[in-house]
Amino acid sequence: MGRGRVELRRIENQINRQVTFSKRRGGLLKKAHELSVLCDAEIAVIIFSSGGKLFEFGSCDVYKTIERYQSCRYAAQEITEDKNEGKNWYQEFYKMKVKYNSLQCSYRHLHGEDLGQLKVKELQQLERQMELALSLIRQKRIKLLLDRIDELQQKIDRYWDVAPTEAATERDDDTLGETNFTAVRWIP
Repeated sequence: MGRGRVELRRIENQINRQVTFSKRRGGLLKKAHELSVLCDAEIAVIIFSSGGKLFEFGSCDVYKTIERYQSCRYAAQEITEDKNEGKNWYQEFYKMKVKYNSLQCSYRHLHGEDLGQLKVKELQQLERQMELALSLIRQKRIKLLLDRIDELQQKIDRYWDVAPTEAATERDDDTLGETNFTAVRWIP
């Protein structure tokens, strides 16, 4: 006994709509995985929920598949580029939009958001990026602190170069003539 035909229209009940979305999303991603395994096809599926949450599947890296798609799509369109100059602007806009979305996704990942969909290798790569960035920040901070220490040391040196001269002048003016001034210098 088969199922009856389902009328395709928006589901009004939000809970039922979310359950249907979840089940059908899982089915779609399962079919994409099966197709990639059975036919050795490179597949990327990107889904945004009504709440704006991103779900994706890629038989290999999704970003590489998107870049490959764009290069194939734009290579074919470059042949007819002279005919339609307006399409060139649209293509450039589309490239920038895809790049913007990619950067926005990376930004969210760097801020610890939307990490649930990342695989272990992607999380490790993100961790390496963050460790490298943290290392560079620490190096810059240490350099600034050392520069500041050098600057303060130079000020101390200039002070002590002037201070003994002033002390000698005071000694000459002293009526007792027995004042003995010893300069102390701080060395880190």
